[in-house]
Amino acid sequence: MRFPGIRGFGVLAAAVVAGGLFSAPAATAEAAPACPITGQMVAAGNYWVTNGTNLAAPDWQNATFHVGNLALVRTTGQSNHKTLPWAQANDYQLPLDPKRPFFPDNQAAGEAYLDLYTYFHPEISLDAIRTRIRDEVASVQAGHRDYWNYVDALNMAMPSFARMSLIDHDPSYLDAMDQLFRSSEHKLYNEFTGLWYRDARFTGSGVFWSRGNGWALAALTKVLQVLPADDPRRPEYLRVFKKMASTLALTQRRDGFWNADLLNPWDHGGPETSGTAFFTFGIGWGVSAGILDAKRFRPVVDKAWAALSTKSLQANGLVGYVQPVGDRPATATATDTSAFGVGAFLIAGQEVAKLQGCSAE
Repeated sequence: MRFPGIRGFGVLAAAVVAGGLFSAPAATAEAAPACPITGQMVAAGNYWVTNGTNLAAPDWQNATFHVGNLALVRTTGQSNHKTLPWAQANDYQLPLDPKRPFFPDNQAAGEAYLDLYTYFHPEISLDAIRTRIRDEVASVQAGHRDYWNYVDALNMAMPSFARMSLIDHDPSYLDAMDQLFRSSEHKLYNEFTGLWYRDARFTGSGVFWSRGNGWALAALTKVLQVLPADDPRRPEYLRVFKKMASTLALTQRRDGFWNADLLNPWDHGGPETSGTAFFTFGIGWGVSAGILDAKRFRPVVDKAWAALSTKSLQANGLVGYVQPVGDRPATATATDTSAFGVGAFLIAGQEVAKLQGCSAE
């Protein structure tokens, strides 16, 4: 079985046959195909797996990196051989908080496991993410719909609900996903601006956090990639996706970045990588898929990637200017980096490489 919307089986399989995802030495940027983007992606991925911190846990930060790391494999044809061993070491489990059994951050690793399952099933176990989703579906059916009460939650959980529904042929997952999304939309989405508040504390404040909106756009992108064209939930996700993209096209800065506080250029006005990278990913996919007008949105993507690849990505491969873990706009410095920032950079690179015709997919 191949999962819809995920390509590059031949690339990943070839890496496995060659010892790829298991034990071969790390790829070098010099060995990348003759395409600047692929070399930049390899450099960023290799730097993080060599120099990054807290690499072992199945948490949302590492999950975001590994989703990007597999995008690197599909795009460049190279592997740094870290994602499958990471998943195996964690036995494909999700973090568990008994006090918050459906805390979305703890579901994020499921997306990386699903990416691996695309190529290695039935060896990859989906038991943990399946059990978590089924339990949450039952809770939603019992009337509890407030689990996704902060905007990051959309990316942490929504893609796994959509993908597992198709794998298990169970529409109840999509029904629950939609109810959870609509609850978040009702409380956090600002229809006038087309942007999301981070959580209820910011409603009406005029503060629209770049990375928070990046999480939302990434979630919608991933769901739209796999949701059947005739699914009745799709039009609303597509409507919000397009409205977000339109606002983001208008708020992009001259240097290609988006401000940490999207509508306030005087608030933490330096470069910020994570929100910019997620927007590049989402808008880039929208152009490739024919959902967004290329004449209007392709320059947005190109300008954003120029910023990410020349300012965020440094000569040694460090992806800097990543706002540290937080819940609102803040300053990022050239040396601020993180697993989720690198992951965002890599999925952005995947979409830009497709647009430039230099992806191995």
